[in-house]
Amino acid sequence: MQKVETAPDPVDVAVGARIRLLRKMRGLSQQALAEAAGVTFQQIQKYERGSNRVSASMLARIANTLQAPVAEMFGEGSASSGAIDEVAALLAEPGAVELLRAYSELPRGPARSALVEFVSAVRNEIA
Repeated sequence: MQKVETAPDPVDVAVGARIRLLRKMRGLSQQALAEAAGVTFQQIQKYERGSNRVSASMLARIANTLQAPVAEMFGEGSASSGAIDEVAALLAEPGAVELLRAYSELPRGPARSALVEFVSAVRNEIA
């Protein structure tokens, strides 16, 4: 019998995106989270991509390490979880959190505007 490859479940992908976002916001590496949870960093990568499901006990350990309620991993308690899912997906892109942190450290005014214009111009150039 041949194993059929299926796409990750959207819930698993959303939970993984929230794990990654919270991990980055807390300044933890995948290795540090893995050590705290008692798994390998490769397993954390699989959780974050949604390719492996997170068991309830593992989700509780991860949430505890990230200092977040388990419900936050599902987007519960928020009517705008669709928007949160979209923001989590955007921030899961490599470099997104670092870019946002750098942007937020700029003084309000021309520097921020110039950075937004630059990034938009680069995006339009390659699109």
